[in-house]
Amino acid sequence: MVTVELKGIHTVRVKGNVYYYAWRGGPRLDGEPGTTRFMASYNEAVANRLEPDSGRFRSIITNYKATEFKKLADSTKRVWSPWIDKITDHFGNLSITQFNRSEKIRPRIRQWRGQYSETPRAADTGLQVLSRILSHGVDPMGKLSSNPAEGIKHLYSSDRSEIIWTDADINQVKAGCSSDEARWVIDLAAHTGLRIGDLLKLSWSHIGPDAIVISTGKSKHRRQAIIPRYDALNEILAKIPKRSPIVLTSTKKKPWKQDGYNTAFWRAKEKAEMLDHDLHFHDLRGTAATKFYTAGLSIRVIAEIMAWKEEEVEKIIRRYVGRQSATKEMIRLLNAQKNS
Repeated sequence: MVTVELKGIHTVRVKGNVYYYAWRGGPRLDGEPGTTRFMASYNEAVANRLEPDSGRFRSIITNYKATEFKKLADSTKRVWSPWIDKITDHFGNLSITQFNRSEKIRPRIRQWRGQYSETPRAADTGLQVLSRILSHGVDPMGKLSSNPAEGIKHLYSSDRSEIIWTDADINQVKAGCSSDEARWVIDLAAHTGLRIGDLLKLSWSHIGPDAIVISTGKSKHRRQAIIPRYDALNEILAKIPKRSPIVLTSTKKKPWKQDGYNTAFWRAKEKAEMLDHDLHFHDLRGTAATKFYTAGLSIRVIAEIMAWKEEEVEKIIRRYVGRQSATKEMIRLLNAQKNS
């Protein structure tokens, strides 16, 4: 009998018994190594891995690994690969239908993430990878109606209130955008301070001659954001064509879906080589606060627009606007000294 050496076989010994698996985390194999039964079960496992059941979540994972994952930087792949294996082991055999039942699957996602709660940053990385795969299932695959991991809070908490996108950061990520439509969302976020959910629902009827007035989703529409139409904001609005009742539309001239825009924004960061930058879309709210101040709005008014405490606004202004002003003054003095 000819013995064929199979790579990747995972062997487990328990109480004197030996069990064989097609790979670590893979299906258990029948029979003893070298037998026809063993080879048949191994070949079946490999075939199922290469061509997963299209109705199961592993088919989305396989498609993601064969497409979007290949485009990531090598450093990102090294960090994400182990998490993709963990996600496949835990969720791979679930039906895609289960992921379209948000109220059922979200507790399971939280429970899985909770297994790694002793290392909260790592747990959040796992959730990020799962969310990315789920978004891939929404767009471009179209197998999921929404991303059930969206909105699940991270375990690792850090104060992001003073983190903003600088103009250089914004220009860099915009260079990675595939369309003007994607860039308009970033520009309007940086000039209004609206959260992504409110921003994508913004209609032209919300935009009055003097201000944008919109009830906010986070307040369950009990609070209105009133954003004065300052010059820089008006310049952004003037660039956006009125081709729908909704201000921001995709290249198909239809309102953005949040998952769809999240994917577009991710791809822009990836293309701009900014995945390792600790900047989230939500951090554009802080950027808007600095633009409000530069436009002449008071700390109190900015705090009302952002629904923040005045002290929080003051910290941002001191850190970014104050530093920028000081830098410009130093350049002015150096130039004046040079020309004298």
